[in-house]
Amino acid sequence: MSFTVAIVGRPNVGKSTFFNRMLETRKAIVDDESGVTRDRQYGVADWCGKNFNVIDTGGFVPDTADVFETEIRKQVRIAIDEADALIFMTDAATGITDLDDSMADLLRRTTKPVFLVVNKVDNGDRLLEATEFYSLGFDRVFFISSMSGSGTGELLDAITELISEDQSGEVLRTDALPKFAIIGQPNVGKSSLLNALVGQERTIVSDIAGTTRDTIHTHYNMFQKEFVLIDTAGIRKKSKEKDDLEFYSIIRAIKAMDEADVCMLVLDAEKGITAQDISIYSLAARKGKGLVVLVNKWDLVEKETNTARDYEKMLKQRLAPFNDIPIIFISAKDKTRIFKGIEKALEVYENRQRKIPTSELNEVMLKAIESYHAPVVRGHSIKIKYVTQLPTQVTAFAFFCNFPDDIKMPYRNYLENQLRTHFNFSGVPVRIFFRKK
Repeated sequence: MSFTVAIVGRPNVGKSTFFNRMLETRKAIVDDESGVTRDRQYGVADWCGKNFNVIDTGGFVPDTADVFETEIRKQVRIAIDEADALIFMTDAATGITDLDDSMADLLRRTTKPVFLVVNKVDNGDRLLEATEFYSLGFDRVFFISSMSGSGTGELLDAITELISEDQSGEVLRTDALPKFAIIGQPNVGKSSLLNALVGQERTIVSDIAGTTRDTIHTHYNMFQKEFVLIDTAGIRKKSKEKDDLEFYSIIRAIKAMDEADVCMLVLDAEKGITAQDISIYSLAARKGKGLVVLVNKWDLVEKETNTARDYEKMLKQRLAPFNDIPIIFISAKDKTRIFKGIEKALEVYENRQRKIPTSELNEVMLKAIESYHAPVVRGHSIKIKYVTQLPTQVTAFAFFCNFPDDIKMPYRNYLENQLRTHFNFSGVPVRIFFRKK
């Protein structure tokens, strides 16, 4: 098994700053506000030729009735169970608090190696004051500054000493796997869907909009299917953005679209499709991503004989002109048809990877062009001689003709429809270019 380290501690001690430094990227959102991190974040760190997995957690607050702090406690306990070693992060600027004592009491019960890390030791005076943390009773104590990186090398040396050569080579590598981003407005059930798919409380779920902040990556490897699920923060209108945290959450959600191969747009069945849903859908389509629409909370809708058929027809009218997409009616709460949604996402991923041989493409498309010629423009008869698929990540085709600038949108749409009729590009945006022959 790969070696895993979990970073735990009370809120606002610099866990996410240290997590980002270990990964050498700004993966977790960092802010002066307490309780920014809520869900478990996973990453891979590399030090002196040894790789290991790192888990960032939210701030641990015992004995509280707050809905988020209660859920964060569950996430922290799961991370402690998963980890091989633990980094107990504290804050030299504040000193030892009751919350630190509670965290220390929890960690003393584990048999796993615990590294007591005193953060924010930026100068000699702080280092002198930080010696009080020896009273917590841990053998491995390190004084660091997550912001500047001071002292982190000694800590990483101590961690890598625990890693065997076998464990170092088995970190989770997901670069080559399909990536599916779960996108949509706040409170439509994105995190509930992720938890239902993986069969565990991977992310915190509540009725409060904006619960998910960070972009959460989850490696799925069950039922002979393997891919990465990316849960994102809800994207809502700019006019309704409340603070910097939500702004950064939305930026990360949009970046998750760039990373993904297929975007699974989750809608609320009771609310229907809104202008903001269409904006999110259009953004993913413009980025050339595969698309699957999941209509969640279908169990709450009163149904008649043709309810699903009529609902799907309405959705496709609203999503036109690009509406050649799978639409699945699901219930994340009851786990109804959620795996069908994954199967469709995998189909769309395959469609997006499809490369059509040039000979086959010309045989089919030149017949379609012969049966319906492009309209004559300014007395010019437009002749398309050759078609080829471009070697781009986004599905795109080049049509070579004598007057490329004179071909209008209706004929472009006709060619796209012919491509979709003869070749399966369901859920995939298709781009068409006309070039001078």
